[in-house]
Amino acid sequence: MKIALINGSPKSGKNNSARLLRSFEPLLGKDHELFHFHVSRLPLTESDYSALCHMDALVLAFPLYVDAIPSHLLRMLTELEDYMKAERSKEIMLYAIVNNGFFEGEQNKIAIRILQNWCARSGVRFAQAIGQGAGEMLQSVENVPHGHGPMKNLHNAMDVVAANLQSRKTGGTLLLSPKFPRIAWKIAGTMGWNAMAKQNGIMKKEIRRRLP
Repeated sequence: MKIALINGSPKSGKNNSARLLRSFEPLLGKDHELFHFHVSRLPLTESDYSALCHMDALVLAFPLYVDAIPSHLLRMLTELEDYMKAERSKEIMLYAIVNNGFFEGEQNKIAIRILQNWCARSGVRFAQAIGQGAGEMLQSVENVPHGHGPMKNLHNAMDVVAANLQSRKTGGTLLLSPKFPRIAWKIAGTMGWNAMAKQNGIMKKEIRRRLP
């Protein structure tokens, strides 16, 4: 099976979408051809778009932006839609992993709905999506073994999606929050923001200051 792993993060360096794809890739086994694309690094070429039209499955990972899809990724999907209508000759399945900075994974449901609408327009079959909350935790737990720690439910969801992909099955949308107390997540996040502010010469009271 030919599978495209598409990183939709606008960041060209380290990013959570890349972390998610790195965790997902080993679950696919070694019997598939894997192709990697990063939408923000360089604009996709005509040959890239054409290649995507001849995949068996697309795995798209991206961060939530204003409850929706990042603008650069939406532009890419709009262009890919035209290629799909012209070149697609077989059924292509789309699987997605969306992460956001809120604690609740349910915050991703609108972006996932946008993907479903795009699939309906382009002729791609929407197969399944994961919507993960507290995405900024991914960096701090990326060395935790698969199936353990606060992202255990995410790992379990990835297992389900990977199995469905290899069997060309569809599944329900999985909206997840980490297995971690929300109050502890909030405290840790606040400490992190305060530390970043201090590194940049900003005091706490300046963070809270309201503009006139």
